[in-house]
Amino acid sequence: MDQIVSRLHSGVLLAYRHISSPVAYCALSIKAGTRDEETSQAGIAHFTEHMLFKGTQRRSALSVNGYLEKLGGEINAYTTKEETVIHATVLKEDISKAIDLISDLAFNALFPQKEADNERGVILEEISSYKDTPAELIFEDFDEMIFGEHPLSIPILGFPKSVKKIDSVKLAEFRNRHYILPKMSFSIVADIDFKRAATLIDKYFKGQNNRLFDLPLKSDRGVSHDGATERERVVSRKTFQAHCVTGSLSYSYYDPRRYAAALITNMLGGPALNSRHNTLLREKHALAYSVDASNNSFTDTGLFSVYFGTDKNNIDKCLNLVKGEFLKLANDGITPSKLKAAKKQLLGQLAIASDNAEAQCLNMGKSLLVFGRVDTIEEIRSKIEGISAGDVLNVAGELFDPSRLFTIIYK
Repeated sequence: MDQIVSRLHSGVLLAYRHISSPVAYCALSIKAGTRDEETSQAGIAHFTEHMLFKGTQRRSALSVNGYLEKLGGEINAYTTKEETVIHATVLKEDISKAIDLISDLAFNALFPQKEADNERGVILEEISSYKDTPAELIFEDFDEMIFGEHPLSIPILGFPKSVKKIDSVKLAEFRNRHYILPKMSFSIVADIDFKRAATLIDKYFKGQNNRLFDLPLKSDRGVSHDGATERERVVSRKTFQAHCVTGSLSYSYYDPRRYAAALITNMLGGPALNSRHNTLLREKHALAYSVDASNNSFTDTGLFSVYFGTDKNNIDKCLNLVKGEFLKLANDGITPSKLKAAKKQLLGQLAIASDNAEAQCLNMGKSLLVFGRVDTIEEIRSKIEGISAGDVLNVAGELFDPSRLFTIIYK
């Protein structure tokens, strides 16, 4: 499978991978997310992403939304804590149209005030819907609890108070400041040759916003829990089921320990039914329908967490079982045979995931933003295979140190 990373004449950093398929995938990744917002404008990155589809200098909103769909393709976008992504899926013969549209949305969106007023209502309804979904809302509260005043604590959707104050002028200012080529990467996974891919991107991105502002991270001060007094929070909610998230700060993209953290996360609460927490809480004790672990890396920190939902009478028992598995790994580590099996499982999941071309396209774009390069499957495999029992013991000892753990409970 051919994979190429190149800085093009237009200034775009491109990640390209060739596949044999009639379907083509492409994505523009922009280093502009929640952490780039002022607190008074919380939610503006997500609001901007919504407004990209409300008309450009060349296309009406109706034309934007039907341009690829009438060809059987689709275009979409999403916002995270650190990035905004516009991505399209089309037949390979329509890849030129997809790249053209993505460029048009990123650089030529108009942000009409009437459309902004309408979309604000949609976003406020989206925020309200989270209040009716405690299994999702609890993660926002956990972020606020663990990150404090760090911008990563801000919900991606923002707050009703801040969203109500965002107008078309502020949206355009955010786009003009952050949607610039030095903060972008483009990824293509398709059955076209690299030269054609590069030519198409240069055609539609040449002469676009290539200036570079001094844009330090809003959170370059880092995250500190020194002197933190609240390690556990219980929130009264009128729900039948209790919900819980517990976890700690983890490792940034640039910290090699994140591979051991990913392995530990997969062992405890990954997607496989044989994960330790699923086996213990669901299969053995029948206390929970779902229990999941996640480990998210960011530019300068990371977040490990475990979520479960259970009957209110069982919350303490479940939490003790979850933390019991933490302590086993932190104190006893892992045997060579179990480490080998855990690596085998994670590598198998990685290989299967790599067969998803759309996911690969999105991952390539993100990797370019973070590292300026894209690891091959072989390189990632080597890093996972290189995890030692000592690595697992040390990382578990840090992640699961009781003095580092935070817990929030809805009941």
